[in-house]
Amino acid sequence: MTLTEKIAADLITAMKSKDTVSLEALRAAKTAFLLALSEKGSGSSLTPEEETRIIQKLVKQRRESAQIYRENNRTDLSDKETSEADVLEKYLPAKMSEEELERVVRAMIGRVGAKSASDLGKVMGPAMKELAGKADGKEISAMVRKLLG
Repeated sequence: MTLTEKIAADLITAMKSKDTVSLEALRAAKTAFLLALSEKGSGSSLTPEEETRIIQKLVKQRRESAQIYRENNRTDLSDKETSEADVLEKYLPAKMSEEELERVVRAMIGRVGAKSASDLGKVMGPAMKELAGKADGKEISAMVRKLLG
């Protein structure tokens, strides 16, 4: 079962149980999937990587919105955005621990032969590809900088 199919099934469940938070989050995901499919040059279905990237983007948007609402003392809206992000995060692969991330990045640095901070670009491209969905881009970048610095 693809992520698109799982979200569609969970959307029906959320409708039946009248779970408005899940319903809004899942509708946003379904809409994002449909928009991605309708883009020019898109195939008949999304790859698992594309689906994961879309969900990551939605979660990130909601977390950033929640932060902005908190800064402006709008806890009602902040709570809504946080709840939706939590619902969507369930569809993402498990995040790597810092130790696992460090181990993978060290191996990547060894593979590409990076020696100093000026080789950051050599490491980041392959690292972002390999760790897509498993770690946030900021975390990957920070780890690469730490190990090369």
